[in-house]
Amino acid sequence: MTDHSVTERVSPLSPFKHSIFRSVWTASLASNFGGLIQSVGAAWMMTSIANSVDMVALVQAATTLPIMMFSLASGAIADNYNRRRVMLIAQLFLLAVSVALAVTAYLGAMTPWLLLGFTFLLGCGTALNNPSWQASVGDMVPRSDLPAAVALNSMGFNMTRSVGPAIGGAIVAAAGAAAAFAVNAVSYLPLIFVLLRWKPPVSARTLPREPFGLAMTAGLRYVAMSPNIEKVLLRAFVFGFSAVSVLALLPLVARDIVRGGPLLYGVLFGAFGIGAVGGALLSSRMRNVLTSEWNVRLGFIGFAACAAIAGLSTLPWLTCVALLIGGASWVTSLSLFNITVQMSTPRWVVGRSLSLYQTATFGGMALGSWIWGIAADAYGAGEALLMSAVVLVAGAALGLKWFTLPEQTTLNLDPANRFKEPHVALDLKPRSGPIAIMIEYIIREEDVPAFLDVMAERRRIRRRDGARQWTLSRDLENPELWMETYHTPTWVEYVRHNQRMTQADAVISERIRKLHSGAEPPRVHRMIERPTDWSVALVPPKPIIDLHH
Repeated sequence: MTDHSVTERVSPLSPFKHSIFRSVWTASLASNFGGLIQSVGAAWMMTSIANSVDMVALVQAATTLPIMMFSLASGAIADNYNRRRVMLIAQLFLLAVSVALAVTAYLGAMTPWLLLGFTFLLGCGTALNNPSWQASVGDMVPRSDLPAAVALNSMGFNMTRSVGPAIGGAIVAAAGAAAAFAVNAVSYLPLIFVLLRWKPPVSARTLPREPFGLAMTAGLRYVAMSPNIEKVLLRAFVFGFSAVSVLALLPLVARDIVRGGPLLYGVLFGAFGIGAVGGALLSSRMRNVLTSEWNVRLGFIGFAACAAIAGLSTLPWLTCVALLIGGASWVTSLSLFNITVQMSTPRWVVGRSLSLYQTATFGGMALGSWIWGIAADAYGAGEALLMSAVVLVAGAALGLKWFTLPEQTTLNLDPANRFKEPHVALDLKPRSGPIAIMIEYIIREEDVPAFLDVMAERRRIRRRDGARQWTLSRDLENPELWMETYHTPTWVEYVRHNQRMTQADAVISERIRKLHSGAEPPRVHRMIERPTDWSVALVPPKPIIDLHH
């Protein structure tokens, strides 16, 4: 496939030229600000009402676990339904849960498990919202601005992280956790207002929506057949698992290691956010100077240093310096993972690909929050952070040989729009099937090695886009005749399979056609499979042949 590296440099602020991105980005600042204040309130409240150390770490796990559990389903929803409406529903749900959380805390009825339950519900709302929100970025800005838009989203979140936790700590210290929860509830209103006013263009659907189960399966299949995305998911899981130790155990670092209260906890959290803002501002330049793999290695190593210093230092200022490094490492690594997935995925499956990336990342975070909480309970928070630093160094080493991240490339993943549904002689319904497709190629002997190489890529693309039982056969009597065969379960899935072809995929088709030496284009047979019992056959077993593909 003819990839080419990104050479043109786009201004880091170029997405702000688009009004809808500006509006949503600004409203998201308020929402993120409230969410961070809520996180501080929940974490500190748990230290007050729970007797076990691992219950504090479970607050972080309760936030991330639903994102791991439900992201794939949310991604299927994002790719099959109006994303603006999905985001609206998610924001309204989050508002309702936040109001209930604030009221319960105000009435003094909160228990550790009830707090975890509310936190879990907030995580569910976030799980529903995130794939639609991240996939919508590509609807707000052109593809050339997408990396900058992802970095700006990270910067916006971490701008609020730099001051939100400190203010959250002050609110908790002055007015209690219930006040922090109330501020979070109010913070959802600006984004709800912006989403109500946004009227994105809606493209007409030529095919029915994919059934929910098939849509999720298609997302899993696409990622499974995309080796570069698989590498990103593995590294993101390891990073989330090990790096979350700092965020999960930060209340214990503030209370037990540097001997502070909720205000110091907020300041430490704020230092992490300031570092993340710096990392977001530098990420574009770092992507231009360093390879993707080296950016991620530095992210792992930088966060290992952060975890080690936070576990050993009893000086607040030194812990703040470590958290500055950790915040920068956090945002450069996660934004690069996100950009790689978005730039490697066509629009029809971007929500599901991003959801699987989130599943890997937040699944690692949920597991890590639990594991590091148990380790802190058994050995102490400092020792647990040192253990996580060792895992982070191992995560950096993963890219030395087996799981090196691909270079950031730009592929033309716009639909090829070359497929025209053929005229058929049978009265087919959308659910008619199974459909068998056979394509004949005439290949000269000297072109066979090149043909086999390109057909290996064709096999991956076919299977990735939904084809089943793909085979390549050679005629024993006429060795120049080759037959590509695959199946789809129904006629509508055959049409959908062909509509998924991108401009980048079309390059493979062109290479195959150049190797075809027949006087006519490759001959395509489209056939519907039928049982031999005429009483159950709905249509005669007549082949459908089209000379053009």
